[in-house]
Amino acid sequence: MRDHGGNMGMAIAEFGGDPADWIDLSTGINAAPYPVGQVSAAAWARLPERGSMIGLERAAQRAYRTSLDVVAVAGAQAAIQLVPMLKPVGRAAVLTPTYNEHAAALRSGGWDVHDVTAFEALQGYDLAVVVNPNNPDGNVYTPDALLALAAQVGLLIVDESFADPAPDMSLASTAQDLPENVVILRSFGKFYGLAGVRLGFVLGTPAVADKIRDMVGPWPVSGMAIEVCKRAFEDDAWADRTRAQLQRDADRLDLLAQDAGWTLVGGTPLFRTYATPDAAKAQRDLAACHIWTRIFPYSETWIRLGLPGTEADWSRLEAALKTSAPVAT
Repeated sequence: MRDHGGNMGMAIAEFGGDPADWIDLSTGINAAPYPVGQVSAAAWARLPERGSMIGLERAAQRAYRTSLDVVAVAGAQAAIQLVPMLKPVGRAAVLTPTYNEHAAALRSGGWDVHDVTAFEALQGYDLAVVVNPNNPDGNVYTPDALLALAAQVGLLIVDESFADPAPDMSLASTAQDLPENVVILRSFGKFYGLAGVRLGFVLGTPAVADKIRDMVGPWPVSGMAIEVCKRAFEDDAWADRTRAQLQRDADRLDLLAQDAGWTLVGGTPLFRTYATPDAAKAQRDLAACHIWTRIFPYSETWIRLGLPGTEADWSRLEAALKTSAPVAT
């Protein structure tokens, strides 16, 4: 099932209100986005030139602290759609539970996809997918563990869409010599809070990068995306402040959830997943207060919340949890 957060239309249809009335905590997108500022007229009016693309990729290398080749694509989702075409179809394993688009894209591409729940069970497949840190439980696997796994599979896909808050755990920033059978995916929009820009990156060896460039063509992303992303990547002070603030906010949310009787399952500084006696009821109770959250078809107890972006939103969430959230016994 290709279910996702961010489906505010469905929430409004069922629980009423206008979009402005709602707090959307159903995604892991930073609710305090990077201040975009002015975008040049040329970014809208001209096709991006190769020099601009090279500048963007170099900015990404610097931001991700990597020497790997980098290719810009129209969001991490666009990269996921390319994965099934990177090698001939065969048997694929996806470490689950996780973001469901990986398995869905592979199945659509003709792959024989197996959902596995143990990291060690990924060995021996033609293609393996690890989301690191994982969505929604926040599990993290070390670079050494991932490189050891790469030696046991045909192609290893490491989705680092939520790695920006903790760059030291990134395979991209720690692996000096990456095997050619490892491909890393990154998302720009989540940490920088600009999902509408639709920008992501594929990292790998030169051979991998050349193959991806052939697949996406000469203008895979917009001039606006290039200009905004380069500006954001060069703002180290904003990134450092944001990492610190996200961690403080994650700790704050954990305390609110604890007071509501929820138990932390895991997460990242961009989202938190909790166990509650009845996740569907918890979601409905919060939705009655026009706060939208994320639950999962494979769990009756897990509920995931992003982080509020303003003090007013924090106050609304705290009040809603005190009056609506079920308390564990």
